[in-house]
Amino acid sequence: MHNSEVLAARSLRQVWPAIAGLAAVFLFEMLDNSILSVALPTIGADLHASTTALQWVTGSYAVVFGGFMLVFGAVADRYGRRRIMLAGLVLLGVASAATAAVTTAEQLIAVRVVMGVAAAMTTPGAMSLAFRLFDDDGLRVRALNIITTVGVVGLAAGPTAGGLVLRVAPWPVLLLINVPIAALAFAGIKRGIAADAPQELHRDPIDVSGAVLGTAAVLLLLTAPTRFVEDGARSAAGWVAAVAGVIAVALFVVRQRRAAHPLLDPGLIARPLVAGGLAYKAAQGLGTASLTYLVSLQLQLDWGWSPARAAIGMLPQVVVLLAGGAVVSPFVKRAGLGAAAWISSASVVTGLAVYAALGTYGYLWVAVALVLVAFGTRMVGVVAVTNVMRGLPAERTTVGAALIDTASQITTGIGIAGVGTVLAARFTGSIAAGHWSAAQTEQFENAVRIGGFGVTALAAALSLWAFLRARGAGPAADGSR
Repeated sequence: MHNSEVLAARSLRQVWPAIAGLAAVFLFEMLDNSILSVALPTIGADLHASTTALQWVTGSYAVVFGGFMLVFGAVADRYGRRRIMLAGLVLLGVASAATAAVTTAEQLIAVRVVMGVAAAMTTPGAMSLAFRLFDDDGLRVRALNIITTVGVVGLAAGPTAGGLVLRVAPWPVLLLINVPIAALAFAGIKRGIAADAPQELHRDPIDVSGAVLGTAAVLLLLTAPTRFVEDGARSAAGWVAAVAGVIAVALFVVRQRRAAHPLLDPGLIARPLVAGGLAYKAAQGLGTASLTYLVSLQLQLDWGWSPARAAIGMLPQVVVLLAGGAVVSPFVKRAGLGAAAWISSASVVTGLAVYAALGTYGYLWVAVALVLVAFGTRMVGVVAVTNVMRGLPAERTTVGAALIDTASQITTGIGIAGVGTVLAARFTGSIAAGHWSAAQTEQFENAVRIGGFGVTALAAALSLWAFLRARGAGPAADGSR
């Protein structure tokens, strides 16, 4: 299939191998940590792992994944998105297969690091390749909706699937599952997507200094929240990582402004559709992570629900995430991309406000908040990506997709660290000890309100800025051509 034929596609059926392959990439990204989380106690007992080691079994993957996305996005835009993605899928398959030989926690962490590198090689390119399958925005939205729906199914079904697998098989099987997923993705992309046309790549040399600074900045900013959540607001390691991360960001920005061939051209990020899309995605990542974290603690620790009952309590979020895919394409077609972006972000902000104001007064309000945030999340995930891709030149789309994921990863970490720090500052004693006193219950609920309103305000500010910035794109912002 030639590149021109791909762009001429007028139906999803014409490019179904490509869509299947890209959907498999997103299935891996979403399924990976969710399916593994349920196995952490088993892994800890089997490998005699410490609490810190278990934390890094999942944390190392997320930090490396977030840290290397910008670099591999830039590499893919220069040397071929399809080529880098296929190499990443091979690496994923090999690393996942190596799980069968793991005997220590350190070995497993090393495997997870390699899997994080593979994810950084594949995920940004998936958005870019999905976008270029069509030249019609309606078909692009439908394709992205299908691909992300498969990922959401993996995210939602991961813990349940992991628990069922552990009943009949050892824990390494949960990572070995990635081998056939990687094979399916490789076959679909190899068959359904042509190699990048030379005119869709650029040959500027890679800014090595910028790559080092950018990667260091993201790694530090993703490590800091992990330390704050584990050790509290007084974590020396957390503050060192946070301050070093901010310094690295400042140096990265200075470098990009001065470099002859910047890794990330500031002028591209300043484009209205790109800046607006990134801010919408950041608001969504911040809100979703914070709400999920607080509600999980509230249901089990404040209200004393069992893990099984708490899982049922989170079902409104899961149902909307899964069923919302059927609404995305018709809604965007009717409202336009611009309106869909601000409406979905308004839904996220409203849900956060409902939870902050009323979430401690009963489960009904928690459920309302979960539904509103999940609806907004489901919508903005597709719309923000489409707008960012539309706002970039064809030869820069992969680094743009990497920016979207990086923005979401960092704000997710900031959201959890922010509300976790408020909890640590307001709550006396061990929050996980159970059997709280009346004073501790009041402290927790006050912290939920303070943290909830703080996140609401930040998400609202990001969404408002995104709305105002995207208006600068003119009629194109709502999908007119």
